[in-house]
Amino acid sequence: MVRPLASPWKSTKQTLLAAIRPHSSDTEVFSSEYMQRSVVPTMHYQKSLPRLKIPKLAHSVQKYLTAQRPLLDDDKFRNTERIAQGFLNGPGKRLQEELVAWDKLNKHKSYITDAWNDDHLCQKSSLLMFNPYTFFKPDPRTKYNDQLVKTTNILCSTVRFVKTLRAGLLEPDVLHRNPAKSDTERFKRFIRWVPSSLSCYVANMVEAYPLDMSQYSRMFNSTRIPKRGRDELFTDDKGRHVLVMRKGNMYVFDVVDRDGNLVKPAEIQSHLKYILSEAAPVPDFPLGVLTSENRDVWADLRDKLEAAGNAENLRSVDSALFCLCLDDTSMRSGVPISHNMLHGDGCNRWFDKSFSVIVTKDGQAAINFEHSWGDGVAVIRFLDEVVRDTVEQPLVHPGSAAAAEVDSASSVRRLDFNLDSELKDGINKAKEKFHTSGGKFTCELMHFRRAGKGQIKMSKFSPDAMVQLALQMAYLREYGRMASISEISSSLRLRYGRLEVMYTATVHTQRCSQAFVCQPGQHSVGQLQAMLRDCSTCHRQLIEEASVGRGFYCHLMALCHLAGSKGHELPHLFTDPNCAALGSPDLTTSTVSGLYNGDTICAPDTVEGINVTYLFSERQISFAISRSPGSSHTFVQCLQRSLEDIFNVLEGKLPS
Repeated sequence: MVRPLASPWKSTKQTLLAAIRPHSSDTEVFSSEYMQRSVVPTMHYQKSLPRLKIPKLAHSVQKYLTAQRPLLDDDKFRNTERIAQGFLNGPGKRLQEELVAWDKLNKHKSYITDAWNDDHLCQKSSLLMFNPYTFFKPDPRTKYNDQLVKTTNILCSTVRFVKTLRAGLLEPDVLHRNPAKSDTERFKRFIRWVPSSLSCYVANMVEAYPLDMSQYSRMFNSTRIPKRGRDELFTDDKGRHVLVMRKGNMYVFDVVDRDGNLVKPAEIQSHLKYILSEAAPVPDFPLGVLTSENRDVWADLRDKLEAAGNAENLRSVDSALFCLCLDDTSMRSGVPISHNMLHGDGCNRWFDKSFSVIVTKDGQAAINFEHSWGDGVAVIRFLDEVVRDTVEQPLVHPGSAAAAEVDSASSVRRLDFNLDSELKDGINKAKEKFHTSGGKFTCELMHFRRAGKGQIKMSKFSPDAMVQLALQMAYLREYGRMASISEISSSLRLRYGRLEVMYTATVHTQRCSQAFVCQPGQHSVGQLQAMLRDCSTCHRQLIEEASVGRGFYCHLMALCHLAGSKGHELPHLFTDPNCAALGSPDLTTSTVSGLYNGDTICAPDTVEGINVTYLFSERQISFAISRSPGSSHTFVQCLQRSLEDIFNVLEGKLPS
């Protein structure tokens, strides 16, 4: 039975003092308990991060119209322009004044916080449509990819990461534009003595841009709780245990002892070995599948679960450090693996947890994470640190013996739930719904191996701009029209920033796409290169504006949310079908970066939509594409051809 203590983790002050001035005899203890000892405290920059400012309304409306221009014919655009102008001079002006006044009274959060949270937590669709996953790169030493060895090391490294984070010893997230000046031990030793209220401004002087790290407080011991109307985020950082799922069964055991230290790795290995070898059958009514249900349906069933005497077990699930899913599957093909990491069979997952680490029988691993608490930047940082730690400093090895003296049967608790006929019926319906809807999209992986970001940068173009253009060209080739394309951009350079949505279809990508796809042979290489340069310049501006909070999506979303929360009738701008169409783009895209992550996939936002994530390396660009069944292969072929055409022009040749 898990009994969280009042103070299971060592106090931050004690840990910092021990870490900064360790005795020689403490060095080994420090090494096993913490990942790193940052010279700069983890939250050193947080206080001085600039706040997310509310853009001027006229600027946001103009950017909205700029995004609409390449997607609409002249008549539709004139109508949308008239609606936007009416909003600017009418209800928009009043809402802007109310939003500015609200922002002045709520310095503890940003003006988009409530709108962003409601946008996620009020969604009633299954989390299958929102939870993305990203792969761990496999250990280069094959034997360390054994399921038991890999899982034990991931679990130990995760605890080390949490302890390092909570002790303030984790290196702060910083975007280094000039690493030769800012990413040095000399600068770090200097900046640690700069007062927190000034540290960010000083860092900016050497082109170092600290990122908001407030999301990390929700990363561990957290769960999204289904509620009627609006879900809630629950966090209990006193939890010392991990939730493990196998064959739909649920187990918990402590990974942190009563003194706040990592349980001995050999003991953790013993507990995991016990779970992997237990002959418990697959339950007839696996509870995890309920987390794939419609949120209101799941909220009602969860209330019934608690009323049936399962409150303590649910509390153990909710307060667990994270969820660890041990799958008995072994698969080499990319598409089945992608489906497995996105949703599996629906029964061996708890989609509500802040994140789940999934490890297959053949040692492939990925993180599936719930999106309301935070974004990919924190998840990728965590993944990078854990993979690096398991490779550079694994705590168990192939052939390591599990602790023979440990009584895992007593330490590991299987969670047994009381289920009445109504709950059993609900689980059966959830299983049926999952099997009819869980596979209603396809996944495909594509690796463009001709060249990568290195060649694009040598041509002095933006790699991201070229990929966004290639996606636009591919859509035009397949569907014969311009696509509404959104790209996620981080605004974490600002306090309590989240994500900004950029719309990358512009008059420049429209002109360039049509030149490549619809007007072959009508332009010289020089003319096409000039068009590519225009696309690159415009895209760089979009990225820079989004990163400092000068996009338009979050601003208009906050105004719409404010109107709804005040009971106002929604202005015509927000009910205009063209605005709704922009909010449900044809292509949703994001680029992922990290040293140790692989392909990342999220389900498409709409039934007819396409989701694309891509990862750059110097000599390759990798794509993960999900969409409704149909012509996925055709889109991939169109994308391949579009990239070939662009690289031909970059090399001074005409498109093929």
